[in-house]
Amino acid sequence: MYILRNIRWQVVLAFAWRYLLIFTIWNTVVYFGCHFLEHKGVNLHLPFQPISTIGIAVAFYLGFKNNASYDRFWEARKIWGGIVNYSRTWANQVLHFVTNHHAIEKLSVDQLHKIHHELIYRHIAYINALRLNLRKPSATNAVHHKNRVRRKYSHDSPGDEHWLSDVTPFLSESEYLNYCKAKNPPTQINRVQGAQLRKYGEDMGLIDDFRHMEMMRVLEEFYNLQGKCERIKHTPFPRQYGFFSKVFTWIFIILLPFGLIGEFAKMGHDFEFLVIPFCVLISWVFMTMELVGDNSEDPFENFINDVPMTALCRTIEIDLRQMLGETELPEKTTATNGVLL
Repeated sequence: MYILRNIRWQVVLAFAWRYLLIFTIWNTVVYFGCHFLEHKGVNLHLPFQPISTIGIAVAFYLGFKNNASYDRFWEARKIWGGIVNYSRTWANQVLHFVTNHHAIEKLSVDQLHKIHHELIYRHIAYINALRLNLRKPSATNAVHHKNRVRRKYSHDSPGDEHWLSDVTPFLSESEYLNYCKAKNPPTQINRVQGAQLRKYGEDMGLIDDFRHMEMMRVLEEFYNLQGKCERIKHTPFPRQYGFFSKVFTWIFIILLPFGLIGEFAKMGHDFEFLVIPFCVLISWVFMTMELVGDNSEDPFENFINDVPMTALCRTIEIDLRQMLGETELPEKTTATNGVLL
């Protein structure tokens, strides 16, 4: 997620330079082509009113698309806000619900701390596994992963090296090997949490029935939040909106110089060349609106406009480990070039 108040021009140009070049070439060709054909008695000037009507329609269409894309991003951010809050609740419950109060056989402080450590660390593994699972490329967003600009501003990838560094340290080796074989590792990690609660509750008496139900309710909420993330991930933005917004935008951009050149001609023959810079500027504005919506529709792709799941996972890790009483904590994730991932 880009967090600086103003977007740097290096970032803008990284996305815009190809389009600016295309717009400049196209409008220059139209300008000189119209001049050449005018000498042949052919007038390609179009009335500006119908073109402006198309522009208004395209602007409304792009506004709808951008609102819908932002809704997907904001819903994803609210879901991860819920994951942060319930993670803290989970750690608090582990520390205060898993006790010797009803234990069949009393455990030492160190043994109890080991159980707390296991349950909380497994949850940290869960959120990191969920993050990496959501960032796996899917068929609906594969085109974005091929984009060089997207790769330039991306940092994290769902490769094995990140699973080893972000998930393995919080699990036993045997657990991690079992999860590697799973189609959906975070689902299986949460399942094991439930199995461990039953063991500590029914078999060892460390959790009474009421507290066991409360902790299972929190695990259920994690499944609900995970499912909401997966719904956004695996339900692409309706392609009829994504596709036709591009088509309509390009139709407007292609027709624009044929309408504007006549308007500048009314100011005098010497002013007709202004059609090039003005058409480039207007085309860039419309294309930027199109790209903003296009790059916001998939909020889990680890890109410049996406939900900063890496930073959120690190925040959860710091909070939970501090609740365990640890003092050697990792640093918070900081923005790189204004991008928080």
